Amino acid sequence: MATCEHAVAAGGKTAPQQFEENNLSEAKRVIAVLSGKGGVGKSFVTGSLAVELARRGNKVGILDADITGPSIPKMLGMSGRHASGIGNLLLPEVSTTGIKVMSSNLLLANETDPVLWRGPVIAGAIRQFWSDTSWGPLDYLLVDMPPGTGDVALTVFQSLPVDGIVVVTSPQDLVSMIVAKAVNMADKMNVPILGIIENMSYITCPDCGKKIEVFGPSKLNEVAEGYGVKVLGRLPIDPSLALACDAGAIEEALPADLLPDAIAACEAVEPHEGEVAGENA
Repeated sequence: MATCEHAVAAGGKTAPQQFEENNLSEAKRVIAVLSGKGGVGKSFVTGSLAVELARRGNKVGILDADITGPSIPKMLGMSGRHASGIGNLLLPEVSTTGIKVMSSNLLLANETDPVLWRGPVIAGAIRQFWSDTSWGPLDYLLVDMPPGTGDVALTVFQSLPVDGIVVVTSPQDLVSMIVAKAVNMADKMNVPILGIIENMSYITCPDCGKKIEVFGPSKLNEVAEGYGVKVLGRLPIDPSLALACDAGAIEEALPADLLPDAIAACEAVEPHEGEVAGENA
């Protein structure tokens, strides 16, 4: 395990091993959505998984750990909204279909303000989003990770009880490197990889319906087999969904059963046992 000053500042070996969960929260499953690089649509995948899980009657939350580049609130129609509080705890904002969200954008005066924070401060924000937020009972808490495998990733995997990782890639030559980074981090952190989702895999011709692989033939199956991980789905390039995300309407626009294998992998994770204080009140 890394012991450099950056790892320690982000919650590493000499820091507390786990952030405490307050007695008004209970996340039965914590699943991180990760990529080895940016620009592959990781937040879109996180939002899509959240919407599909919520449609199946689950209580779902998203902890937006992409502190400096948060996009989850806008995607779920929360632009201009701000998190409130109760006592010493923050209250997440809630989407139209009941998805709870805590994000740095919900704490800023304006969503376009830059987040100019150093690593230790960002690690503190992750702790606040976990320990100081009243999530209530959740069947799933999805953690939208920042790109790469730096300070925030170390903080999340060392300090939160992550049950599994969904890796997001795109169909380019870098896919093997992206998966390798994620697999190696998962091994070091002792967190299982649930599988890989390939985003921007193809585009469907509006005239003939043919699937066109814009970035060339997919290497997803070959790479997944090489690293011994499951393929959880291939997502197309869909301009209408991109517009829906910009408009904060992903909950209405997302097609049904877009990622059935990924949802099945999430459902296969064993839930934590326990009861939230006041859950039945």
